[in-house]
Amino acid sequence: MSEPIWEPDPATAADTNVGRFMADHGFGSFDDLLARSIEDPAWFWGEAATFLAIPFSTPYEQVLDTSKGIAWATWFTGGKTNLAAACVDRWAQATPDAEAVRWEGEDGEIRVLSYAELARHVDGLAVLLRQRGIGVGDAVGIFLPMLVETVVAAMAVAKLGAIFLPVFSGYGTDAIAVRLEDAGAKALLCADGFYRRGQVVPTLDTALAAVVRVPSVETMVVVPRVAWREDTAFEADESGPCAVLAWPAPTEAGAELLPTVPVDSEHPLFIAYTSGTTGKPKGAVHVHGGFTVKVAEEVAFQFDCRPGDRLFWFADFGWIMGPWEVVGTLANGATLCLFEGAPDFPEPDRLWEFSAAHQVTILGISPTLVRAMMAHGDEQVTRHDLSAVRMLGSTGETWNEGPYRWFGEVVGGGRCPVINISGGTEVGACFLSPHPVQSLTPMTLGGPALGMAVDVFDEHGKPVRGEVGELVCTKPWPGMTRGLWQAPDRYLATYWDRWPDVWVHGDWALIEDGQWYLRGRSDDTIKIAGKRLGPAEVESALVAHGAVVEAAAVGVPHEVKGEALWCYVVLAPTVEATEELRADLVQTVVVALGKSFKPSSVRFVDALPKTRSAKVVRRAIRAAATGADPGDLSSLEDPATLDALRNAR
Repeated sequence: MSEPIWEPDPATAADTNVGRFMADHGFGSFDDLLARSIEDPAWFWGEAATFLAIPFSTPYEQVLDTSKGIAWATWFTGGKTNLAAACVDRWAQATPDAEAVRWEGEDGEIRVLSYAELARHVDGLAVLLRQRGIGVGDAVGIFLPMLVETVVAAMAVAKLGAIFLPVFSGYGTDAIAVRLEDAGAKALLCADGFYRRGQVVPTLDTALAAVVRVPSVETMVVVPRVAWREDTAFEADESGPCAVLAWPAPTEAGAELLPTVPVDSEHPLFIAYTSGTTGKPKGAVHVHGGFTVKVAEEVAFQFDCRPGDRLFWFADFGWIMGPWEVVGTLANGATLCLFEGAPDFPEPDRLWEFSAAHQVTILGISPTLVRAMMAHGDEQVTRHDLSAVRMLGSTGETWNEGPYRWFGEVVGGGRCPVINISGGTEVGACFLSPHPVQSLTPMTLGGPALGMAVDVFDEHGKPVRGEVGELVCTKPWPGMTRGLWQAPDRYLATYWDRWPDVWVHGDWALIEDGQWYLRGRSDDTIKIAGKRLGPAEVESALVAHGAVVEAAAVGVPHEVKGEALWCYVVLAPTVEATEELRADLVQTVVVALGKSFKPSSVRFVDALPKTRSAKVVRRAIRAAATGADPGDLSSLEDPATLDALRNAR
């Protein structure tokens, strides 16, 4: 493995949130803290909640209760709290003038809300929703891009003790209706549209078509984003079975705010739906106490977020990183930065220009997006002053070493740690993460996140080192889903049935020389003549070739080998697709991985199918190659990429 690419400065490390926590509890090393947090997670999570001053209006009686089994563990039992109290109310009182949210539209429009202003906006929406009959336990869909109102929506729903449903802003009618219907939603919050690559995305039309199919939805509240920009009026319509209302104004400054509803720590906060290859989407249930504490701790301890920081993560609210960045930033009293549109429009440097202009201090994007932005050249980054950035973050995909180094050295100037995290929608946050008090090697996930009893098991359920195995967790954590919405048996079958009291996550991982690395989803694994191969290994070899910008590797059925290796590559703009280049790429993989893994096919494409959060959907690629049913593709940014794949040669 590589030598360390980043080393913490001792004085700076001691002043981080995690460094101060270590000092408070007398730990001389991070390894000692990590070991104690894994050995006794109830101790760690209780102390973390105290350190971060997460408010409980009624103190909890017990940090962890496993009396119903590890799969149904509960946290902060007996306590009452509310996400809105932790993220809005306390800062509106303590630091009312501090910036809470800053947003930039694709057209350059900028909006900034202080914590006091955020509280009044939240109140305005909460009052309207309460008037429409929304209360404790009611489900409310949030079908919004990353606008200021998206933050307001989540906090207003939580404030009432209702349950929000994050809905990906690129979904079509069917995907929205399925999720609203499954949760029995009573309301939907959406926009009349938003801007992406110079065009209006007409979300209101899509939302209206969806709610017609869901009789439980009686109220729609609409952000007039397009109307505001074009200086037109938005017309409400209460004549139908679902009232369509305009977004409310904030309450008056100085007016008494609507009291936030205290709810049990285990009260549902939101349902995060995931797409799958078969069956309807899974609804992962997250709760007020556990999710708030876990995510606040991650953003504080892994990214050292504190008041005065400005955090931006390129995410959609319908991806778990959307709620993650909203909750983690605001729970730590920092500023959440949001932007509308694509990272490379209207110019290739849009992302870097935004980060510089808004003095972002914590910047998170996916490895896939880094690979795409690299293609525009270093100068698009270096022309901007990114000196305010002190932490880089990544998740969503496995890394290749070249793009990882580019992210750290070109974007981060070699001075910033890359906090590469891995978890999932059902995890609520992450299993694995480096911390800014540790030395880092390229592409590493560091190791277990604090309080997370993760391991790598072989096929017999035994810990394994130096070879790829299943990523598992052997103890509960506060952010874990409280089951799948109305599907307890499916929850147990999905995560807990393989080995007793062990969560099997579905990722391949490797522990080598004390460092942890991901090797892709286990359902993406390619098995050639009995030999197992992660797609990331193939893709890393291909991306290292100077002609290749992006790559995806999948296994397709083969009557002799079991599976054959097919590779799809996106070439650099000036590179011509030739048979000589194809042969060279085949040889590149052979040299890197051996003759056993010689690709049977290398195909040239203009783009890979991705979600709007820039995750490559390999099951869709595999389906295009084999003619199989690809499953739920509602999260794809551009479905046309699949047609191109089917015709690729």
